Amino acid sequence: MTLPIDPRNDQAEGLRQMFAHTRVRFIPVVSNPHIAFGGVMLERLCTAFAERQATTLVVDAAERAGEAGEMALVDLGQCIERLSDRVSYLAARGLPIRFVDASGSTRGFLQRIAEGAPHCDVVLVHASSPELCRLFSQKRAGAAWSEAPCPIVLAEDHPDSVTHAYAAMKLLANRAGLVVFDLMLGAAPQSPRAERIAIKLASCTEIFFGGVLRSSARIDPAGDAAEAPGEDLRRLVAERLRGERRDRAASSSATNAARRSSVEFS
Repeated sequence: MTLPIDPRNDQAEGLRQMFAHTRVRFIPVVSNPHIAFGGVMLERLCTAFAERQATTLVVDAAERAGEAGEMALVDLGQCIERLSDRVSYLAARGLPIRFVDASGSTRGFLQRIAEGAPHCDVVLVHASSPELCRLFSQKRAGAAWSEAPCPIVLAEDHPDSVTHAYAAMKLLANRAGLVVFDLMLGAAPQSPRAERIAIKLASCTEIFFGGVLRSSARIDPAGDAAEAPGEDLRRLVAERLRGERRDRAASSSATNAARRSSVEFS
């Protein structure tokens, strides 16, 4: 005999499930085929998060990433490679589109990641700007986020990579409604162009599509990925984790409310 479900208890369980994975913070990282040191930049990001005791998963769905394993659609967690105590990696080229819904959103892929990597605090989603539009759009029906994510844009100090970075930012703003960005710029410490590139990108972003380049961090491609991050990268990461603490507070409040509802309804 199947007992009927009390709708009041079912409501409380629904609230708990809704907020079960909000502790995972997704950060879009815009891939750039015109840079040679994208892997170094991702490593530096992971080092900076680890310094602040955050556990990071890199979901690499970029143009040059490895294809997802055959088991990814069955058990995504089994395809995640643990690189260290603080860093994991998932080769995911071609995988997000397998989760596309009728509205064109692939946000279901993010939910699957949260379920497959519950130990992670931060998920860096490294992908092209069109792919990130489908994953993080603020405009698709039913896909809006309560707090819009701020993509991290990758570039190096040469024209092709900067042009691509700017075009990606414009696409994300126009198609997905994402208008606030951070920049990681690969450049040698003595580069005469690095500071001007950040200033020019910020100016063009504001003038031509109303966006904001919130901060920038310079990454030395020849540096050791394990060395302490610079102050500019530390500030960039600290801002991301401040946002995570706000989300965790909201999650905790919502979970407590769900528990109270469960008690009241029983």
